[in-house]
Amino acid sequence: MNTLLEKLYPYPFERLNQLLADLSPPHSLSNIPLSLGEPQHPAPQFIIDQFSDHTMLKQAFGTYPATKGMLELKQAIAHWLANRFNLEEDSIDAETQVLPVNGTREALFAFAQAVIERSNDPAVLLPNPFYQIYEGAAILAGAKPVYLNCVDDNGFLPDFSNVPEETWLRCQLLYLCTPANPSGSVIDLTTLQELIVLADRYDFVIASDECYSEIYMHEAQPPVGLLEACSSIGRHSYGRCLVFNSLSKRSNLPGLRSGFVAGDRKLVAQFLLYRTYHGSAMPIQNQTASMLAWRDEEHVIQNRANYVAKFDAVLDIMGDRLDVQRPEAGFYLWPRISMADEEFSRQLFQRQNVTVLPGSYLSRQVDGINPGSHRLRMALVAPLDRCTEAASRLVEFLEFTRSEYA
Repeated sequence: MNTLLEKLYPYPFERLNQLLADLSPPHSLSNIPLSLGEPQHPAPQFIIDQFSDHTMLKQAFGTYPATKGMLELKQAIAHWLANRFNLEEDSIDAETQVLPVNGTREALFAFAQAVIERSNDPAVLLPNPFYQIYEGAAILAGAKPVYLNCVDDNGFLPDFSNVPEETWLRCQLLYLCTPANPSGSVIDLTTLQELIVLADRYDFVIASDECYSEIYMHEAQPPVGLLEACSSIGRHSYGRCLVFNSLSKRSNLPGLRSGFVAGDRKLVAQFLLYRTYHGSAMPIQNQTASMLAWRDEEHVIQNRANYVAKFDAVLDIMGDRLDVQRPEAGFYLWPRISMADEEFSRQLFQRQNVTVLPGSYLSRQVDGINPGSHRLRMALVAPLDRCTEAASRLVEFLEFTRSEYA
């Protein structure tokens, strides 16, 4: 077996299950899971209807899908990218700069395997806290993960100015997550432009995970993206830059397993070669449905409105009882708590049957700091009434703990 598998860390939800395994919450309270970031809003009806087209399904089921994807789907994605991120007209070539993938998770992992050159003591830089796929991808590609702490003092974003030059010299791949999981913070245009300059100087690739880009609080203030930063400095080749996005969060289609990679055509070509052997083509029926989803914005606007309504209601219930701020984007709350995050999570589950994820499970200790310590990740993915019920139970728990430990 690959001995690098032994270096992988337990997944956060595996740790959470173990943390709560010996507890028995009240049977009178149904469980409300705020731990898993799985969208629970209804899938668009027009996508569901697509799978009732038996003629399309018969043809799709009888054909091997091409790894490079259907041109019509890639054109829909290219058009969406150009409109959403203010790209120069025709600067994204659908045939050579867009690659459909089976969700961002598998693509973010596989890309590291394709791009890392193992012979030069490679480093992969990633935010801390982070989506654990980045770390696992780096380890199994034979690289060393370098964790960049994301703390309150820097807006929960990495401080790239503090990265030593020797680390940049070893860097082959930089993972970005913007909007960030779990904080919802967005990397600004200037920082993205500076990172592109650093990528040229130190010869590394930027992989920007933008899967939360379409859930934001103000319609007039959509988060900026990496390709947009490239375009703003006249880098219409998108050299050294790839973005990863999907329909899971944008369109409430986590089960469709549909996303894309787009940007530097040389990187896309190399990744396509890897995927040809990897055997990861998207089924044709999923590509057909995905094409329709990328062409429609009405359901996305409604989706955002639903999330904004939940943030409004939940934050109103919590008031000043919890040290928490409305995120710029995404569907998580990232509150600070005085109690140890594991103990808080256990007690909240035991007393109120509400499941949250300890923040320390999403991060590693670096320079004596675990930036997830004394924090919780709370996903507002359930329907509005369940989110407000969870908020009310949380407030009741906070009032109990204050009286208990006063």
